[in-house]
Amino acid sequence: MAVERQFELTGGRLCLDFANTVDNRPAPNRQDYLSAYSDLVAWSRQTRILRDAEANQLRREASRRPEEAEAALMQARTLRETIYCIFSAVASGSRPKAAELDALNSTLPAFLANSRVVPSQRGFALQCTAGSSTLDRMLWAVSRSTFDLLLRGDLQRVRECAAENCGWLFVDNTKNHRRRWCDTRTCGNRDKVRRFRQRWKKK
Repeated sequence: MAVERQFELTGGRLCLDFANTVDNRPAPNRQDYLSAYSDLVAWSRQTRILRDAEANQLRREASRRPEEAEAALMQARTLRETIYCIFSAVASGSRPKAAELDALNSTLPAFLANSRVVPSQRGFALQCTAGSSTLDRMLWAVSRSTFDLLLRGDLQRVRECAAENCGWLFVDNTKNHRRRWCDTRTCGNRDKVRRFRQRWKKK
């Protein structure tokens, strides 16, 4: 059995973690962590969108319906780029482009068609009604997270990693609101090393 890809989940919101499935986004050698439908299922399982049994069922369905699985993967990548463009603009203090919002709005009919209001412990909640064999069913949760952050989130806390050629997004929940990197252990350390080398060269 192939080893399942592991994902870094540092965005603070599901939709931002989804956008962060691309590494070195601004660079020519960007790496796409959703290189196959199985990666999309793995990410969905690790973020607890899917339970283990649901993930296994979708893997079986994908093996029986490979063309539909590939279409679901392409749909996921398109949604991911839309999410990145919108929240990257928000992080920089600018307005998202109309075309990006149009792309997001185009997902609303499918999202609403697969939603219903149900009672919850806190009152009421939206629930996904997509069937368990629907290959793109995990995108409902991603869309919901996107709409929640845009409409009800603290957008002033959305940041883009300050490290060169990273491009990862996150919600800054620090007390002083001065978080600069997606992860201080990776981008933070690399940025410090880069600036140290630059100072050393100047000497």
